[in-house]
Amino acid sequence: MTTFTVTTANVNGLRAATGKGYVEWLAATDADVVCLQEVRAEPEQLADHVRTPEGWHVLWAPSVARGRAGVALLSRAEPEARRIGFRSAEFDRSGRYAEIDLPGLTVASLYLPSGEVGTPRQDEKERFQAEFLDHLKILRERAAADGREVLVCGDWNIAHQEVDLKNWRANRTRAGFLPEERAWLSQVVDEVGYVDVVRRLHPEVAGPYSWWSYRGGAFDNDSGWRIDYVFATEGIARSAISARVERAATHAERWSDHAPVTVTFER
Repeated sequence: MTTFTVTTANVNGLRAATGKGYVEWLAATDADVVCLQEVRAEPEQLADHVRTPEGWHVLWAPSVARGRAGVALLSRAEPEARRIGFRSAEFDRSGRYAEIDLPGLTVASLYLPSGEVGTPRQDEKERFQAEFLDHLKILRERAAADGREVLVCGDWNIAHQEVDLKNWRANRTRAGFLPEERAWLSQVVDEVGYVDVVRRLHPEVAGPYSWWSYRGGAFDNDSGWRIDYVFATEGIARSAISARVERAATHAERWSDHAPVTVTFER
């Protein structure tokens, strides 16, 4: 059986993660593609072995605002095409989206704005969502016309359902679990036609959570949020055979406040 494995991971600052275990994790992963978010560094600021890791082809998409955001894609096979942004005048240089084409498959890394209720950050998130929903529609339609499948992986900064965060009652008015944000994510699934692969494979599971605050013992109590997703077009979603969150064994072994989310497909 031939398989294809993708991992998405918000590294919470790649330079910091490098000293905490990211390099060792990358060396051990069996993923074919790794999607990174919140890199927060220009490529030239990274050590050579991080910027150009052996055995990987890398697309860096840093933010024009230095020290913020930034996404990347690492693939073992050389991509047929690479793209940064989604034709957005406002967001294409913000380090929030990039995609690569592999044979029969487009893989994207997304870092959706986190937002903050009652501030311009939430307005920015809403503008991003509106533009990005249009891109998701175009991406799916274009892929279908070309006989391709799509994976959009990353930190979507929204917990979709009550089962996707531990303390949902206390977070109903907080960015990341607002009714309008959850409704937007429902549009991605119900109207645009993408599949939340982890949820399909684990329909009744609480979480599995992928982000835990560094404060208040959240990790040790497993008081987390599921905000890191692998969304797929139906054709490849049907071939998913496993999905897991690579949760560190202990708090001390974490190299980010997020954990990698890994999905394997039959190809």
